[in-house]
Amino acid sequence: MRMRLVDHLVRELARSGVDHVFGVGGANIEDLYDALHAAGPGIRAVVAKHEFSAATMADGYARATGRLGVVVATSGGGAMNLVPGLAEAYASRVPVLALVGQPPRAQHGRGAFQDSSGRAGSLDARQLFAPVSRLCARVDDAGQLSDLLPQAIAAALSPPRGPAVLLLPKDVQQTLIQAAPSPAAVPLPAPAADRAVRDRAVRALRGARRILVIAGEGVAAGHARAELAELAGRLGAWVAVTPDAKDVFDNADPRFAGVAGVMGHQNVADCLRKAEVCLLVGTRWPVMARGGLDAALGCALVVCIDPEPPYVSGLALRGDPRTVLRDVTGRLPAGSRPCPPHDGPVPLPITAGVQDAAPDRLSTVAAVSAVASALPEHGHVFVDAGNTGAAAIHLLPAPRRGRFVVAVGMGGMGYAFGAGIGAALATGQRTYVLAGDGAFFMHGMEVHTAIEYRAPVTFVIFNNNAHGMCVTRERLYYGDTYSFNLFQPTDIGAGVAAAFPSLPVARPGDAAGLRAALRHGNDPDLGPAFVALDVDPHEVPPFHPFLTADGRYPADAEEHTDEYERVHAG
Repeated sequence: MRMRLVDHLVRELARSGVDHVFGVGGANIEDLYDALHAAGPGIRAVVAKHEFSAATMADGYARATGRLGVVVATSGGGAMNLVPGLAEAYASRVPVLALVGQPPRAQHGRGAFQDSSGRAGSLDARQLFAPVSRLCARVDDAGQLSDLLPQAIAAALSPPRGPAVLLLPKDVQQTLIQAAPSPAAVPLPAPAADRAVRDRAVRALRGARRILVIAGEGVAAGHARAELAELAGRLGAWVAVTPDAKDVFDNADPRFAGVAGVMGHQNVADCLRKAEVCLLVGTRWPVMARGGLDAALGCALVVCIDPEPPYVSGLALRGDPRTVLRDVTGRLPAGSRPCPPHDGPVPLPITAGVQDAAPDRLSTVAAVSAVASALPEHGHVFVDAGNTGAAAIHLLPAPRRGRFVVAVGMGGMGYAFGAGIGAALATGQRTYVLAGDGAFFMHGMEVHTAIEYRAPVTFVIFNNNAHGMCVTRERLYYGDTYSFNLFQPTDIGAGVAAAFPSLPVARPGDAAGLRAALRHGNDPDLGPAFVALDVDPHEVPPFHPFLTADGRYPADAEEHTDEYERVHAG
């Protein structure tokens, strides 16, 4: 059967289980959109407002379903806009396939508009995307697709997972080919743990009386929640989670110790000081999850179950977390034992600034409490960067049967808008996007995309008329004499209501009003909903470097400390 390469490509995506494709159109990708239209209702094309958000939609789709997310973009600026979204997926090990249009081959190196062939001094798209992908290839000949497509899908899904990129010249997309099903994409297995290392780790776990488990996003990605809970029960272990993995362990379980790292709970450090073994599962323990804990590590042996080795010294049980957890659990005595007493995740206070506090505004604590009371059990939560993110990670319990996602790979502001839409469209479950006004001003117009596709997303905007975390830094580390990050007041709720008359918009002034607005927005027949809150820009969030600041930039902050040293040249 002869068909255009793009028609074959779309058919193969559908055959591999893809039912949504996210992107932004353009001349060098329009043939793929035509093929998506011709394919019918089995695969849905979603057009975003910006390619970054299209990439995060594919990311959110993948995190909510465990399947491959697909994003498409045209050449030139469209392709460039994909980079930060793919960088987040690369750093957070999220399987995304990017299909990027290119000018026709005959124009490569001849001054074509948006040429990125690398010829005649033009930008080379392969060099651009290679650092943020597990595989990047140009389909220079139509016959290559039957091999490159399954290779790209396998690369995206193989541990450590991440993006794959195929560059598609326009004329190659239009080529008529003799279509036959491509070979099935077979992800490579994770590397097997060394037997001697595994045996040593099991002996240490069997002999330890106090064990702290720190679980990461890899538990969710590997569908290993049940295995984690079983292992924790057999070990009598405390269980903490990394900031991006709050949903991998029941937050109401007596074993739950809290969140580890710079936005975490003091109880985790207390448990770590007492632990003989610190077991990392599905995380390499990066700084965001380790900040404030290095001193508490003491003499505990670190054991890491992950496809990649940890960032700290320890025993690396390389492999798929689910498989390794089952193997280790099978070597432990049957039955459950109680964990030693601990304080649990006692929240730290969110304090107002010493000056210019606005007591008439809704406190972040009250707002997060209202969100917790309204969040559906099967709902998803996507949390953006900044003060809002720190407060939600620290205070908001994860939904019992939904995702709680924070993009800490790159930490890009505005991530949650696209990602929440992607998750909502993929699952049909009510999804909360929690973001500040700074993130909204970057990518909040994806609200329009949610309206277009009736995505069940509730956008909750914490408006402090500032880049709040930056304001806190200015006050703590540089004195209180200036601010680049306080904004002129903006009524976001009124603006959104005027721009989108069909969108339910609420502007509650207290926690009761917020709770009522959120519960109304949970109506399953309702598409998107929007809630705008006014909060205090001078609140100091539960962020360890801020709470321990003494005028010097702390060593466990999320940025590198060298950036804050004075440099003298000459």
